[in-house]
Amino acid sequence: MKPVLDIEAVRRLEDLIEKDGTSKAELMELAGEFAAAAVEQLSPQRVVALTGFGNNGGDGWVAADILRHKDIHVDVVSPVEPDEIPAALARHVARRTAGRDVSVCVGPSRDELATLIEQADVVIDAILGIGFHGEMRPPFSIWIQTLNELAPTTVSIDVPSGLDAETGVAAEVCVRADTTVALLAAKMGLYSADGPEYAGEVICGELTEATAEAIGEVDHVAELVDPVDLFGCIEGLPANVDKYTRGSVLVVAGSSAYPGAAMMAAKAAARAGAGYVAVAAPETCANLIRMALPSVPVIGVPADTRGAFGAAARSVVCEIASKYDCVLCGPGMTTASGCMQVVTGLLEEDVPLILDADALNCLARVTIDGIENTPELYRREAPLVMTPHYRELSRLSGGERVRDLASAIEAAQGIVWAAGSKNLVILAKGPTTAAIGVERVLLPPAGPASLATAGSGDVLAGILAGTIATASVEPESWELLCSYAVAVHSGAGYAAALAMGAKSVIATDLIEVIGPAMQAVEDEANEALGLGDQEGSEHGAQ
Repeated sequence: MKPVLDIEAVRRLEDLIEKDGTSKAELMELAGEFAAAAVEQLSPQRVVALTGFGNNGGDGWVAADILRHKDIHVDVVSPVEPDEIPAALARHVARRTAGRDVSVCVGPSRDELATLIEQADVVIDAILGIGFHGEMRPPFSIWIQTLNELAPTTVSIDVPSGLDAETGVAAEVCVRADTTVALLAAKMGLYSADGPEYAGEVICGELTEATAEAIGEVDHVAELVDPVDLFGCIEGLPANVDKYTRGSVLVVAGSSAYPGAAMMAAKAAARAGAGYVAVAAPETCANLIRMALPSVPVIGVPADTRGAFGAAARSVVCEIASKYDCVLCGPGMTTASGCMQVVTGLLEEDVPLILDADALNCLARVTIDGIENTPELYRREAPLVMTPHYRELSRLSGGERVRDLASAIEAAQGIVWAAGSKNLVILAKGPTTAAIGVERVLLPPAGPASLATAGSGDVLAGILAGTIATASVEPESWELLCSYAVAVHSGAGYAAALAMGAKSVIATDLIEVIGPAMQAVEDEANEALGLGDQEGSEHGAQ
């Protein structure tokens, strides 16, 4: 896994590296080499490097120098003469580079800059680094507008200029990069708020073994999950398996108003590998679900006058819940009084439990000023996974506005830390979904924007239920198991977008490609480990 750092941790990391004997001058050289290598892979003939006043600009000067030595034509654009750059290190490398066979353009007009960019195959964005916040000012605002209008292949160093590296909030004028080369470690802003939209593909580089060791000494905001990290979550089907031992899921969901949510969650759980999936739904919509899912047993539960779970539902649901390997509660159930009783009852049962959608809203309604103030309500020995999107997480945390990944992690940690259970995970859903536990925060592979469609969360909840139910042993990390489910959901999003078109994907499309998505995750993990298909299959069968 690769660490994700906040700005305070980055500053501390730089200081630690310097104390260990690697100077900031050496770090700049290494950063420039890393950026140049990423650009070189694009096989450009002409490169433009846009540089600023500080050390981020210095990285760009170093990269330009290296690329020119590889017979690539490089134009460096600077706001001032190299001798006038205020940052000492950046001034030093700028003087050195300018004295070599690199073309330098100082303070160009908009038309001059446009001409340079139009001639370039790749543009390096080394204008502003992690210290930026606020709004962009001239001349950089003009440079960035021109760059974005012409839209060449753009590689940003560390962070796209104009993006807040801490919050991920983009200034009104911000570079739209195709690739961001993150030095030392990825920054939180690349994954929060506007970050994913502006950063493009993020490539992380630790630069040296010494920096890799130092990273372990600073606090990580989160960790990026690579395909290889998911290898232990992949399991095959033993030859002696049957539908009961393969993993069973009870989906407690649905209402007369929203029967489809229960259907999608149940079908997704089955597609994710569960051998036996049943639905407990209000009796007013049970027949409709039976007709839609002929392979899924449906248990009719007492309903209220509006077709939601009634007052007698709690005892019925809790009685049967203990028979299953995993219980998923919430999709489409509404927040009627009987639903709240079902949720609080299931929290008392000794079975792995997933609370999704309206189950979370029910939980929020039975508390005051955030559930972390009454942790005894959700503290339990058996595993508990909550899967809120940002609005639901805001309600759970007492109305505090969750607007991006950074604030979602903060809100979720308050809830998790209040309970203190290692078996509690909050899966905070968003453009970048985070699996948040007591000791760690994981960022699994993100999916496409086509996943932002009604019912997509019900499918994810079903995949998660099927994943938990089929785990043969209790995982070393529940956060990692949840990350696997997110990776499958993301893969299904990409597969559905490829088949249907990004704007045309609906939630039921995702269910049909869960199998190929699971195979794709396994293939990526095998490839990362250098295993062939046969070796990977043998591991899965164990």
